[in-house]
Amino acid sequence: MWLLPPSLALWIPAGLPHATESEGDAVMRSAYVAPACCPHIDWREPTVLAVTPLLRALIDHLVRTDLAADARNRAEAVLLDELHPVPVTSVSVPAPRDARARAVAERLSANPADGRTLAAWGTEVGASARTLARLFVAETGLAFGQWRERLRMQAAMPYLAAGLPIEAVADRIGYATASSFTAAFHRLVGVTPRQYFPVGSWGRSGSFRGGAAGSARSGAAPRAKTMPSAVHGRSGARGGAPDARCRRCPGGLPTRRRHCVAPRSR
Repeated sequence: MWLLPPSLALWIPAGLPHATESEGDAVMRSAYVAPACCPHIDWREPTVLAVTPLLRALIDHLVRTDLAADARNRAEAVLLDELHPVPVTSVSVPAPRDARARAVAERLSANPADGRTLAAWGTEVGASARTLARLFVAETGLAFGQWRERLRMQAAMPYLAAGLPIEAVADRIGYATASSFTAAFHRLVGVTPRQYFPVGSWGRSGSFRGGAAGSARSGAAPRAKTMPSAVHGRSGARGGAPDARCRRCPGGLPTRRRHCVAPRSR
């Protein structure tokens, strides 16, 4: 799962089943790109992109239906040149398999602010602190403290997206001060909370679908969750695997250059 603030977008390769959802109010724009029009882009996996002011303006520009063919061609060419991957840090939280460790994980997921030690948890679930520590490392790849820190960062995302004060977010997820939460967020994510979710930021997140989608495959579908500011936008909706074909071209392939990029609002 990817958590996308308005400053990031996700490139989704053609034919990859996926779903999108939003936290709070959102406006999402999806640009559908025919693979034949971007042979230089060979990203085989979902790839996080930077949404620069230029890229954002180009997507808004291409939504227009009154563009002349040559104007659309020029804008599409610049848009494809403006797609730049950015490094991302995972805040995924693997779940332990052992029933005792899983019980601790589930209760912390329900209340990330719970600050009990492993010894206290062990008394509740019937295991020693040493056993629980070993289980978390063996089954999640993370020490318990690291696991809980990731869980808290993940829990903080919806609150930050909604524009809550840093102090309130810190209190809700178990940090004594805003500064300690900010330091932990920066250490894990690489930027401060307000750099990741600027207050009053333009409330749109985006995705790029790389060409025509084939029939849905079985199995778990990757999920992209947009997390824009609640200042602007309309209510976002949960969606299934959207059809990534160009909606103006027979068979989903471009008949003319102007059809290579077909933005759609949702």
